[in-house]
Amino acid sequence: MIEVKEALEIVAANSSVLSTQKISVHKALGYILAETIYSPISMPPFRQSAMDGYAFIHSRRHQFDVVGISQAGDHANIKLKETQAVRIFTGAYVPNDADTVVMQEHVMVNGDSILIAKMPEPFANVRSKGEQINAEDVVFEANTLITPAAIGFLACLGITEITVFKKPKVAILVTGNELVKPGKKLSKGKIYESNSVMLQAALQTIGVNKIKVHTVKDNLKATKKALKSILEKNDIVLISGGISVGDYDFVKEALLKNGVEELFYKINQKPGKPMFFGSKKDTLVFALPGNPASSLTNFYIYVYPAVKNRMGFSNTHLPKIIRKLDNDIVNNIGKTLFLKALYNETSVEILDGQSSAMLNSFAVANGLVIVPQDVENIKKGESVTILPID
Repeated sequence: MIEVKEALEIVAANSSVLSTQKISVHKALGYILAETIYSPISMPPFRQSAMDGYAFIHSRRHQFDVVGISQAGDHANIKLKETQAVRIFTGAYVPNDADTVVMQEHVMVNGDSILIAKMPEPFANVRSKGEQINAEDVVFEANTLITPAAIGFLACLGITEITVFKKPKVAILVTGNELVKPGKKLSKGKIYESNSVMLQAALQTIGVNKIKVHTVKDNLKATKKALKSILEKNDIVLISGGISVGDYDFVKEALLKNGVEELFYKINQKPGKPMFFGSKKDTLVFALPGNPASSLTNFYIYVYPAVKNRMGFSNTHLPKIIRKLDNDIVNNIGKTLFLKALYNETSVEILDGQSSAMLNSFAVANGLVIVPQDVENIKKGESVTILPID
């Protein structure tokens, strides 16, 4: 059995980033850039009007003759005198001679002439060429997360393909003779299987969508056979249950028989002690406890950073925040505790229902309070470290 710190170090050391691929920009949401992108053009590529109004040469004059129109998509470089203006619309090309645009609400129109009732400052309402970015400037550095806004920005620069790190293919293997799929009739001795749905949802929050769920009964032959195929086809394998030391817990033995290297087994923590972490070639294996709260806790602590490492994220762990404790904590078992909690801007409350089987308190929690294994007591009002999970 190892300590949490060592377990985290082993996971990090073995969670290498996946290979890269070219992908269409419109399909790149949630991917991480594998290379720096430079702009092929300036944006805007010409001086644009920021308003519907009139473009003119700024002076002391207030009255102008309107001698043309510039609509979005036009590129007519209308020659202007100081006495002349051009009707212009948002996004349209500003003639070279003009330096200012007055918004139409501040203008009085009389036939083919205008009177500016409220004079703007010089150069107002004109977007200069390259105001957002100049050609050859860096658009995004490598390891940037592609967001909806990033996709829009890339598209407006005319970029159609980018190189990203692949997202992992993930398999979830659920073990247990007692499990029944939700929606089916629940007979005596059975419980509804919830871990696979929960883990899928947790993976989707990171942007992982290539997930397949498999089920297997509690026997060694079936578990070994199921794992053989799953290990060959996936980058990360999550196993729910069957990893403790009961008579029907066959997962560890089945993993070892399939050539999975054990990197650690059991962690000095509560909940989530009976977890196995190993690898086979480039596939990572997390055998998580069957109890739902233990399984989800270990997902946040160990699986979450491993998945983000594989995807190319720079910051992989959940952030840490500090709050004042609303109630006392006693840790007399010498283990690192991860306690379901509800925090606000100033304080944090440890919730009732800390059992490893209880999801009801997890469902309303927005953080996990960390209590180190060598800390026996934390008093109300003292500061604690929280991992936000909201």
